[in-house]
Amino acid sequence: MLMKYLSRIGRSLMVPVAALPAAAIFLGLGYALDFDGWGANNIVSNFLVAVGGGILENIPILFALGVAYGMSKDRDGAAALAGLVGWLVVTRMLSPGIASNFLGELSPEHELAFARSGNVFVAIITGCIAAGLYNRFSKTELPAFLAFFSGRRCVPILTAGVMALVSIPLLFIWPPIFGALISFGNFIMGLGAFGAALYGFFNRLLIPLGLHHALNAVFWFDTIGINDLGNFWAGTGVQGETGLYMAGFFPVMMFGLPGACLAMYRAAESKHKKRVYALLAAGALTSFVTGVTEPIEFAFMFVAPLLYLVHALLTGISMFIVFTFQWIAGFNFSAGAIDMIFSFRAPHSQYIHWLLLFGVGYFFVYFFVFTFVIRVFKLKTPGREDDIDVDAEMSIEVGSSDWVAMATGFVEGLGGKGNLISVDNCATRLRVEVKDSTLVNDKDLKKSGAAGVIKPSKTSVHVIVGPKVQFVADELNKMIE
Repeated sequence: MLMKYLSRIGRSLMVPVAALPAAAIFLGLGYALDFDGWGANNIVSNFLVAVGGGILENIPILFALGVAYGMSKDRDGAAALAGLVGWLVVTRMLSPGIASNFLGELSPEHELAFARSGNVFVAIITGCIAAGLYNRFSKTELPAFLAFFSGRRCVPILTAGVMALVSIPLLFIWPPIFGALISFGNFIMGLGAFGAALYGFFNRLLIPLGLHHALNAVFWFDTIGINDLGNFWAGTGVQGETGLYMAGFFPVMMFGLPGACLAMYRAAESKHKKRVYALLAAGALTSFVTGVTEPIEFAFMFVAPLLYLVHALLTGISMFIVFTFQWIAGFNFSAGAIDMIFSFRAPHSQYIHWLLLFGVGYFFVYFFVFTFVIRVFKLKTPGREDDIDVDAEMSIEVGSSDWVAMATGFVEGLGGKGNLISVDNCATRLRVEVKDSTLVNDKDLKKSGAAGVIKPSKTSVHVIVGPKVQFVADELNKMIE
């Protein structure tokens, strides 16, 4: 149950994250027009930077609304409103001025903790509580004289009251939590390049569980003051340091994983090359352009876990090298070519040409390392599986726009319409609740275009589709209805 709940949180985090590229676009264009003045010397540049900054400065609010909306059972706007109400209450209650009224004079450590209470970490907690209240009470009927506040209208009111109560224990709990996060962040930062390598390594290892978002929140956002992403785009922070917890991902996502795709394609048996080409080519292009890597990673994560461990180690090595030489670029969504282009003229960007050259070299590193490991350990990467139907070809190729046909194939692979309870999606995967996961046929799902299949529990199935997963989910939901 815990892993299922954490998985839902990971899915919901994609809602606010999807809004961040807008900040990168406006800020990137603004800095490009006035690189020396960072928007101060050009009215158009100033306008663009102000628009992007408006999004960037309110990231925690986006998370409070987005998580509440994303975790609500029917993704209703009332849940998002409840998330906002809860956020306003808890941040007010945990502000230094209010906290001192209850706790007396604050120590410097507690003062800092409450000053930083309006962060992504607290926003996620608020969104989860608001969504839970919405799911429980959005159908509640009140007496006739309170009928106006029945149903969804009662949820924001309940959220305000509950968050006020939650704020009481948080007055005592939040400072030690914040202190622990500070200690963890300082430990990693104190290790310098090796700390960045550890961060990159565990970032990849946590992806199957969806817990990499929690790790990212410590380094990318203003949870404990590092705020690598926010400071990079706002032009604040320290030149030569800000952005180093993002830059090392570019060589991996833009070049490394496409190199891995080429290695897996060449290692595939000749009779299966056509089948795996569609999967790997689409995954490589998606990773390079957008930085979305799950369609590739899930293609070998479970069938060849040793290879995934190698991938995590190579990510750590990239972070170590990039950190050491201070080659810096940043992103607002993920480390793909789109974010790379917009970060070219960002204030803290430096030595991007070396970062790109290193990335080209990393393409070949991934290619040769993956080729060696696959051949030596005889790993079952796509096109080398033992249980594959030799005569079967994917009925729907990855990247196809025939979502109805793909969804129809998925229904059969998921055990039929009668086995489906609900269908949802995150950035790259379908999250399906089924009556019995033993009825799910992995081979049929892959033949219909799935890059991978995960079964977290007896009633839960994740089908890796790719960035266009929403279109498949929409068709599946139509079929269920």
